[in-house]
Amino acid sequence: MTDKIEPQTNIIAILGGTGALGGGLARRWSRAGYKIIIGSRTAAKAETAASELLNEFPDLNVKGTDNLSAAQGADLVVLTVPFAHQISTLETVQPALTDKILIDVTVPLKPPKVGTVQLPEQGSAALMAQSLLGENVQVVSAFQNVSAQHLNEDHAIACDVLVTGDKKAARDEVITLVEAAGLKGWHAGPLANSAAAEAMTSVLISINRHHKIAGAGIIISGEAKS
Repeated sequence: MTDKIEPQTNIIAILGGTGALGGGLARRWSRAGYKIIIGSRTAAKAETAASELLNEFPDLNVKGTDNLSAAQGADLVVLTVPFAHQISTLETVQPALTDKILIDVTVPLKPPKVGTVQLPEQGSAALMAQSLLGENVQVVSAFQNVSAQHLNEDHAIACDVLVTGDKKAARDEVITLVEAAGLKGWHAGPLANSAAAEAMTSVLISINRHHKIAGAGIIISGEAKS
């Protein structure tokens, strides 16, 4: 796997940024000073989402375009599309991902039983992405257990983020973005461990339903030592 990734991300493309989760991340990262490109299957839909964000915060650096153009123009790419569109979206943008970090937020939810863990045969959605994209793309899994509702609201979020990936440097960069979004990120091991975070989403959905919680999350107890 190549090590050509720059140590700092300035421009972030969010594929599926017109959805609630992608939109919430765009909102928080743009307000933290990053340049955001919202991607969608159609440029017009992405442009509308960017305009709505700019109407609320005119000083942000946000634009919208189609997924491939968004990926081409970014230092780092984030995938926030539903599981059913994960592979088709990645196939579309694959030429633009070489030597970049891809943050895969995909959770293998299969309606109607989204409260039941249903991991794919490959082990996890993130492992599927890495297998497709090859060694010249560093796939990092994160943000599966954060409620989109909370990301779109202006309050502190009591939820930690498990960050998995096969390269520590890539995980470090993603943890910087986690913190920029107002959350606590944790190194959670290699990409194979993404299965745990993806599975936890269905567990949290079940907890939300049973206990009538609006967006339950996870918190790692204990104090980290340097």
